[in-house]
Amino acid sequence: MLELSVKGAQMPSSPIRKLVPYADKARSKGTKVYHLNIGQPDIASPVSALEAYHQLPFDVIAYTHSEGTPEYRKALSDYYKGRGYGVETNNIIVTNGGSEALLFTFGVIANPGDEIIIPEPFYANYNSFACQSDVKIVPIQSTIENNFGLPPIESFEEKITDKTKAILICHPGNPTGYLYSQAELQKLKDLVLKHDLYLISDEVYAEYVYGGEEHVSVLSFPELKENVIVIDSESKRFSMCGARLGAMISRNEELMKRAMKFAQARLSPVLTSQYAAAKAHENVGTYFEDSRAEYISRRDLLVTELNKIPGVICPNPKGAFYCMVELPVDDAEKFAIWLLNDFELDGETVMVAPGNGFYSHPDTVKNQVRIAYVLNKEDLQRSVEILRVALDRYNA
Repeated sequence: MLELSVKGAQMPSSPIRKLVPYADKARSKGTKVYHLNIGQPDIASPVSALEAYHQLPFDVIAYTHSEGTPEYRKALSDYYKGRGYGVETNNIIVTNGGSEALLFTFGVIANPGDEIIIPEPFYANYNSFACQSDVKIVPIQSTIENNFGLPPIESFEEKITDKTKAILICHPGNPTGYLYSQAELQKLKDLVLKHDLYLISDEVYAEYVYGGEEHVSVLSFPELKENVIVIDSESKRFSMCGARLGAMISRNEELMKRAMKFAQARLSPVLTSQYAAAKAHENVGTYFEDSRAEYISRRDLLVTELNKIPGVICPNPKGAFYCMVELPVDDAEKFAIWLLNDFELDGETVMVAPGNGFYSHPDTVKNQVRIAYVLNKEDLQRSVEILRVALDRYNA
């Protein structure tokens, strides 16, 4: 038998997508599946972006500059300046999704075997990016009892070694929806300066912050000019997940020069996506306010209804559009498979993302799921009803 790589065997499966075959099988039997497993909003993309795709002014869909088109980079720079952060076009490398921005970042700052500290639970694909980059994730567990807030800074200090290169946060968080406060960011700032580390902040949900809270970017700290790398994406900001358009942002000139080598090696980001996103930025109108209001109403419904189910614990997220939920089951992955394989309520069931995939080790926590409130409120209400009945039946 031909041999395959060790890395291929070590690559983790996505907790968000690995149960898709079970969902496909359920649908083939005529069961309607409510998808709470994936962060694919049903909110429409901006009209200006959709019109741009229909009115492309190109005769050839060509390569762009490896760092992105001047027009899109200016639009993104203006967006950040509008939020009060002095990001210039030369601080931006456009990427094929935020995923590529993270891969570039890991490739530039870390050697094989180096370590990146991440509070967990964290975005599941961080595990995959670390595997691809031969980087070791060093987790620090946050807890549902503390709404997944920043763990004590002393626990970070204890994990720092001569192999530590960076601390990575998701702000606001996927899968928890947690929003770091100014005071928490200040503690991280002091820590990375003390130990001369990078601070990577995945801020793709920055527009979706609730309850009167304010998103404070790590770009707001001038002392971190050399240390900060922000990961950006249009996927969630404009509900343009399929455009696969992100960015790596840093004021560290040498770091960005080296990242450009990675950008050149993959040639360029997608022309059409950059054109459409630039048009969305130019004609944003009330898009963020309207989308934010819709997410708030969905969050409030979902959190209230979930917490009515006996044994369910669902903190109230301050941002993004996810809840990390504790269920009264021994193994949430087995329960998620059972929902698709063996259960239906009047011809309907729900699909959730098992929470163990959002930890560095799958046995860390086994009774949590991530639920995305990306469906309309009627579907969310129905999904909670199905989940309530399913838990009763499963535990019986």
